Amino acid sequence: MARTTVDIDEKLLERAFAVSDERTKKALIEASLREYVRTRARERLREMLGNFELELTYEELMKLREME
Repeated sequence: MARTTVDIDEKLLERAFAVSDERTKKALIEASLREYVRTRARERLREMLGNFELELTYEELMKLREME
């Protein structure tokens, strides 16, 4: 595990804590990084796949999301 010193906007940090269940800065930053990586990976996948028709019912889509 790398030890890193960074300057973080205190107001942004407070806002992140307000919408998070995390209790420590370390946990909050790690959760934020996981979310960032997951979001960027989805965006890249969408760019690679492009647009296509997906014939799923709402219920089927919700089941797939639960499995995620």
